[in-house]
Amino acid sequence: MQKNIPAYVLAVILLTAVCAAAVETKDIRFTFKNAAPVVFSHQFHLLKYNNNCRICHNALYDLRSRHHFTMAEMEKTKSCGACHSGVKAFSVATEKDCVKCHKGKTQDKVFKIRGVADAVFGHAAHVSKTGGACKSCHNGKVFGGKGKSVTMAEMEKGKTCGVCHNGTKAFTVAGNCDRCHKGLKPRDITFTVKNGASATFSHSFHTQAFSCKECHTKVFPYKAVVGKSTMADMVKGKSCGACHNGKEAFASSGDCDKCHKGMKPAKIAFKTSAGEAVFSHEFHLQVYKCADCHTKVFPYKAVMGASTMDDMAKGKSCGSCHNGKEAFASSGDCDKCHKGFKPRNITFKTDAGVATFSHDFHIQAYKCADCHTKVFPYKAVTGKTTMADMEKGASCGTCHNKDKDAFSVKDDKFCDKCHKM
Repeated sequence: MQKNIPAYVLAVILLTAVCAAAVETKDIRFTFKNAAPVVFSHQFHLLKYNNNCRICHNALYDLRSRHHFTMAEMEKTKSCGACHSGVKAFSVATEKDCVKCHKGKTQDKVFKIRGVADAVFGHAAHVSKTGGACKSCHNGKVFGGKGKSVTMAEMEKGKTCGVCHNGTKAFTVAGNCDRCHKGLKPRDITFTVKNGASATFSHSFHTQAFSCKECHTKVFPYKAVVGKSTMADMVKGKSCGACHNGKEAFASSGDCDKCHKGMKPAKIAFKTSAGEAVFSHEFHLQVYKCADCHTKVFPYKAVMGASTMDDMAKGKSCGSCHNGKEAFASSGDCDKCHKGFKPRNITFKTDAGVATFSHDFHIQAYKCADCHTKVFPYKAVTGKTTMADMEKGASCGTCHNKDKDAFSVKDDKFCDKCHKM
């Protein structure tokens, strides 16, 4: 016995079927940032395949997961490429058929770059130049796929735009920056220096004589921060020193105030056992240039390691000039650097009682250089010397011998002059 279906129930069933069909057959728009959308027509494809949804769902598309397929993946028979392979339907890999899906005008692509002008890629100009050969760029190697953003240095090695813009096929990406970055005005770069005046690099000044490719990327990468280079590095030809070598441009080892405006190098105080010694840049700059000392004698460092008076007597550090010829010798006139210097008395404990050497007494008749460093190094402890050594002319015996104008260490009657017994 067949039951009659109520009219309202039948209406609900039909309405549900219509709504379901409407959902299944609506067009799907795939939107792109820089191109017209691609429209997939359910109605067209369902008519083609006798309303058989299973051909695509879920064989090709799983509605439970969303996945964006690239053109490169489609060419490997993924997504639309499963049918559009040139067998069942036109191939997604055929350039002349690109416009069958990608309708409308191409749009320019703008690359936002921090610190410099935007770079604009003109699709229309490039499509015209290549005769509509989209795949010359959109091949999954130059553009396409899911690659990360590419630096200018990578382009110079032949990636993305650098495939064509290599100086052979088209102008090189290694220069001609304003051809892509319209209105480019690279900013000045200020380098802050501890204990010294800042140095400012002016792009506007340098680009009057040089093109971008002279420095980028031969000397500097395209980065806001490139790592520190010392003045010593520059003297060796790195960083600014690549040009500022005294030939192409003034040397980085001199004329410091050309870059470090208003520079007044500070006085340097050295704390020593003989009191504080102060080096005055201001005084020395009246006679010498920065390059006379830097970096021949001293590196550009606030702390550069201690040099002893013995080292200076051998021509190192201050002793390179203070040698008694170019300037007073570092082995004498101690109070010229060590202001208020009063060398202390030195006491020697011996088997014959304490012996005391009085600096105060001896400098009434002698200069520092008479003993230092000819006889004694500039050290608080100089090693032990025996009376036998002195009798042979060592240590105090250099002056205290029978042939000098001081009492002899060989004469027993003078022992108590040093050894208070």
